[in-house]
Amino acid sequence: MKILNWMFLVMVTATISLAAPPKRAYYEIKIYEFTSPDQEKLIDDYLKNAYIPALHRAGINKVGVFKPVEKDTAYYGKRIYVLTPFTSLDQFASLHDVLQKDKQYLAAGKNYVDAPYSAPPFTRLQSIVLKAFSYMPQPEVPALKGPRNERIYELRSYEGHTEKIYHNKVQMFNEGGEVTLFKRLGFNAVFYGEVLSGGRMPNLMYMTSFENQASRDEHWKAFSNDPEWKKLSSMQEYQNNVSKINIYFMFPTEYSDI
Repeated sequence: MKILNWMFLVMVTATISLAAPPKRAYYEIKIYEFTSPDQEKLIDDYLKNAYIPALHRAGINKVGVFKPVEKDTAYYGKRIYVLTPFTSLDQFASLHDVLQKDKQYLAAGKNYVDAPYSAPPFTRLQSIVLKAFSYMPQPEVPALKGPRNERIYELRSYEGHTEKIYHNKVQMFNEGGEVTLFKRLGFNAVFYGEVLSGGRMPNLMYMTSFENQASRDEHWKAFSNDPEWKKLSSMQEYQNNVSKINIYFMFPTEYSDI
């Protein structure tokens, strides 16, 4: 009897484990703002030779580094975006200590880490912390094949009038079916995330990717004309759930994981 009970417990535990949903990732989006080519080079060298290799040694992969396409540079200024996925908020919070113990990181990033006040590597640094949507709990690397400088990574931020209305838009993406629709139409999403801390709250952010601008435009045209989207967007429960949309067009650097 004891053996049967033990076997039953093992089977139940295995079933629960198989049925458990994937753990939701956390993300940080760092935005480096700079004004000079020297600052841009210093940031690039730091990210390529020190920061990303150190993250890889710490078991953090799928780190994306992006720059605005030419038409966005004049409007948003000179920026470099870094998307870093984490398994937990503890991993995010402990990253600084991990880096400070990494001698390879400190040596490779010395020019950035030890930059003097008179020659800082950036003008300002923003940080946005997000939690992955339940319907896409982990980041994905898109299978794009074209030249990197032609690819379009589209980062969108949807702001809500209130916290309640914002959560309605998140629900529209998950249970409502937007995430599934984007996947069916081949939008190559990198992530969807609820912003936990940032300057435009309450808001969600997500990133899709395309081979080039023409492909991006074709995909959005198909989305707008899709019967499923027309039905979803006309539902009374999802009306007026976005107060402002910000759209950023970017391409990946040659050293980006994504």
